[in-house]
Amino acid sequence: MSRYILGLDQSTQGTKALLFDEKGCLVMRRDKAHRQLISPEGWISHDPEEIYKNTIEVLKAVIEDSGIDKDHVAALGISNQRETSLAWERSTGRPVAMAVVWQCSRAEEICRQLEKDSQIIKGKTGLALSPYFPAAKYAWILRNFKEGEKLAKEGNLCLGTMDSFLVYRLTKGQVFQTDYSNASRTQLFDLKTCKFDPLLCGIFGIDLRCLPEIEDSDGDFGLTSLEGFLSKPIPVRAVLGDSHGALFGQACLEKGMTKATYGTGSSIMMNVGEKPVFSKNGVVSSVGFKINHRLTYVLEGNLNYTGAVITWLKKDLGLIAAEQETEIMAKEANPEDRTYLVPAFSGLGAPYWASNARAAILGMGRTTGRNELARAALSCIACQITDVVKAMEKDGNMSLEELRVDGGPTKNKYLMQLQCDLLNRSVKVPAQEELSGMGAAYAAGLSVGLYDERIFHRTQRTTYRPRMSEEERTRLYEGWKQAVDCVIRNGGQS
Repeated sequence: MSRYILGLDQSTQGTKALLFDEKGCLVMRRDKAHRQLISPEGWISHDPEEIYKNTIEVLKAVIEDSGIDKDHVAALGISNQRETSLAWERSTGRPVAMAVVWQCSRAEEICRQLEKDSQIIKGKTGLALSPYFPAAKYAWILRNFKEGEKLAKEGNLCLGTMDSFLVYRLTKGQVFQTDYSNASRTQLFDLKTCKFDPLLCGIFGIDLRCLPEIEDSDGDFGLTSLEGFLSKPIPVRAVLGDSHGALFGQACLEKGMTKATYGTGSSIMMNVGEKPVFSKNGVVSSVGFKINHRLTYVLEGNLNYTGAVITWLKKDLGLIAAEQETEIMAKEANPEDRTYLVPAFSGLGAPYWASNARAAILGMGRTTGRNELARAALSCIACQITDVVKAMEKDGNMSLEELRVDGGPTKNKYLMQLQCDLLNRSVKVPAQEELSGMGAAYAAGLSVGLYDERIFHRTQRTTYRPRMSEEERTRLYEGWKQAVDCVIRNGGQS
């Protein structure tokens, strides 16, 4: 009898269900987008009920459309958009507010008020105080939704990230858990004790009772029947933040191995081994995962706008009809053009952490046109990731051998070659695209004994090697650094 593993990747733009066979090969994928709710203030929200509805829909569809016997599904693994923060009634599972998306900086004022505690927060969590992380987002929800505040006082409120909300709903409220990877990103988690910290919760005004239990990334997250669709419930046997899922799926299991996920934003993550490394160069420290009872720590840099820059060219500027056009346009751009795009639409993330910065296009000349702007958009993605890798190399006191990459934008050959050239390191792109969901599915499959570690050796990769001259590399990257400096100093006004 063939057995299968379900992977669920709940990401910023949509929800994907993946079905893998006993060899770890992708059998079927189904996905559905959800709305991006943007307020007049620029606040970004998601509807938790819409996302849960889509979750059930795509999981059912991937099983039905594949034609397999649904009784042959062995387990489910979940990867999720991180830092997106939710509040729901414990007794019913009903959300009390829209989810505050990771990109949203509405809690910036709360962070300003807590600036006096910023060193304590960073010292315990490895994370610079920022509205990016859930702690400030939870505080914002409690301050702005009286029902949430009331439920918290009654011990009837759950505060969690998308993983814990989905697990809660999938298990009919029987399990309120998160994993170490997601917990370490809340800014309420002490990296040394590996627990939610009472002092940190007090600083942000969060009741510890509202937070989920922390489970191993390949632990037991209860049973689900997918709202009665399955005749017998299956175990949820892995939960990983999406970037952590990609790190595991990329088999970055040894110290020094590094991956970059190109999505709406990007996460660059370096495995630093079994002890945390605290950054002095603008990246952050987190738990990579706890699998097979072994904690792995990482350095990570997060970028708000990478793939989203290309979406902006398409949907907001109408500059392109399809994302694929940028590859040809960049190749046809004037090689003498010096245009830079700094995509600080909601501030700059790692390694700058300049939340007041605003996006800008700098260095345009009379001949700057569509092609040159498209190239500048691709270039800003590669330059931002180069910034982060350089910071990690300093913090980790190690030199990167190669960068493993994943995500939709990695299909763009121009971008991948540029990334390789700027880093002056090999870049490896796997044939499999869905690394986050695949990593979670593989962790679940390993947990229930369907897979062993040979599963990682089956991944085929395309390798890009540097070919840019040192002179051109220096010119391009120094120009980028000057553009960023201008944006930070002048609030985006050149």
